[in-house]
Amino acid sequence: MLRRVALVASMVVLAGSCSLQPPPSSDAVALLETGPRTVTSEADAAPPADVETTQRPPSRDSSEPVETQPPVEQTYWRVGASPLPLRPDGLGEIQPTPQELVDRRLPTTSTLPAPAADDYVATSAVVPADVLERSTWHPGCPVGSEELRYLTLSFWGFDGGHHTGEMLVHADVADAVIEVFGALHAERFPIEEMRVTAAWELDTAPTGDGNNTSAFVCRSAVGMGRWSDHASGLAVDINPFVNPYVRSDGVVIPELASAYTDREHRRDGMILEGGIVTDAFDAVGWTWGGRWASPLDLMHFSATGG
Repeated sequence: MLRRVALVASMVVLAGSCSLQPPPSSDAVALLETGPRTVTSEADAAPPADVETTQRPPSRDSSEPVETQPPVEQTYWRVGASPLPLRPDGLGEIQPTPQELVDRRLPTTSTLPAPAADDYVATSAVVPADVLERSTWHPGCPVGSEELRYLTLSFWGFDGGHHTGEMLVHADVADAVIEVFGALHAERFPIEEMRVTAAWELDTAPTGDGNNTSAFVCRSAVGMGRWSDHASGLAVDINPFVNPYVRSDGVVIPELASAYTDREHRRDGMILEGGIVTDAFDAVGWTWGGRWASPLDLMHFSATGG
């Protein structure tokens, strides 16, 4: 889906395969990030000298009952398995949301070791060579590779599990992003997946069912004659399927996420005005695309307002 990202100012890279290599054509895996590198907690080995580690204990009192997401009770759904017919504009055909995804709570496919405890653990480091190689960065991008940072972040999944995700962001906003996801972690806000977007995913056929949380993707903002904020690592998209991009002409991205244009029907992982996600980004001075008149970019937060 990312290959047609240039068609909108803030398109999402849909989650799919966890493999670092292009999937077989029969698996047409949707978009977004992948990842290696370990998260470190005090229970694990100490991080390398060039890695900054943030660790916070759970915010809830240990005597309080812990709220967990209900078990995933859904018909089997294979994300990225069914490419959509293409529209003339290069997007996938906008289709009704499959019943299995109307109340989406798919389990997280982990690519990094889970945190050793319930603490929030975050690391920030210069981007490792292997991560840079599998990312969308190339010499023509508006930021040098040395300007990016590789983050690993603890998060809670829709499956109630504790997971470790990865993200590339601009060095100038690394601390702010770590702070935001710490706030989300403290409230157990569910995130389905968090991977670094792989270069091959830019040419993956749209399947309209991805839900990967990501930041840096080297692409342009169409129709604006400039790079997207994602291309500088200055924007983050969260749970894009349940917080879709919506245009006044009926286009919805991801293409199967129309059920989530109904914001009165509140479901897990949705970003709502005055909720934990908007409050956390407001606290670091970022702008939410859900406050735009049109298009409505419910997944999108930006350090620059774009």
